[in-house]
Amino acid sequence: MQWPCASLKDADLGARTTLRVGGSVEWLLEPANPDELRAAIVRAKDEGFTPRVLGGGANLVIDDRGLPGVVIATDRMNFVFRPMAPPPGADEGGGGLLDEVVPSARVAPPDPADDPRLAVWAGVPLPKLCRAARDLGYSGLEKMAGVPGQVGGGIAMNAGGKDPDGTLWQMSDVVEQIRVVNELGEFEDIDAEAWAPGYRDGRLGDAVVAGAVLRFEPRPKAEVAGDSRDYLRRKNAVQPVTEWSAGCVFKNPDPEVSGGRTAGLLVDEAGGKGRRIGGAIISERHGNFLVNTGEASAEDVFTLIEETRARVAEHSGVELELEVKLWRRH
Repeated sequence: MQWPCASLKDADLGARTTLRVGGSVEWLLEPANPDELRAAIVRAKDEGFTPRVLGGGANLVIDDRGLPGVVIATDRMNFVFRPMAPPPGADEGGGGLLDEVVPSARVAPPDPADDPRLAVWAGVPLPKLCRAARDLGYSGLEKMAGVPGQVGGGIAMNAGGKDPDGTLWQMSDVVEQIRVVNELGEFEDIDAEAWAPGYRDGRLGDAVVAGAVLRFEPRPKAEVAGDSRDYLRRKNAVQPVTEWSAGCVFKNPDPEVSGGRTAGLLVDEAGGKGRRIGGAIISERHGNFLVNTGEASAEDVFTLIEETRARVAEHSGVELELEVKLWRRH
């Protein structure tokens, strides 16, 4: 079968996830830019497939038995750039920032403080984006330090977290515009004012993120770097960041329903920490992290997730909602 981008037949997916479990997929497509992404989505649908999109592999558990159809990986769409000043006398109208595929080497970019934006394609790793913002003195992503995954997935799920005082921070805080491939297979630009994301949900439906323009607040580089280090240090102290995990398994419930308790605390109170099935275990460090000790199967993970949900519901009456995505073979 001819595809409009690089492709692999019967490609292994487990090694492409942060949990390191999962089987193969019938076709893995690897577009290198937004145009190839759009073409891959259109071709897959024309061939009768409903393509899944694989970013950095965080927040995802893939069935060991493998998957039929098409998975589109965005790893090669790893490009981040700054807006460029137009040459004297040039028309400043026309395409948006995301249309600047390769900025001209003959035109100097403006001072970072004058236009604190970055344009990114969907496959840019979040750690790389955080470093780019830090090095330019752009504030807004300090608390994303150490968060795995890619920009596309981070926007699609509106990735973020909460401070101990309950302050919520998320990707939508810095998004100015999103470019998606919509259900018709066409590019569509969504401005921040027209975007209505929720908690851990970008509410983009079946649209696929191709890229985005992000706007920041200029700050001294040393302050941005210091805040990033401090937050990463606090995170490393309470989360199993060096182990194979899919990140947080459950969304934090409504405080009015949970009495202000987070999902991790509810799991802890229900005796979930340390519970193990096969090679999968609920982290002793954080009750909302499930860890692969090295020999976990996807079935171990699926079973432990359901057991943990049932344990919390029985103990506290709170029905936890999944944050992690499950790609199961039916």
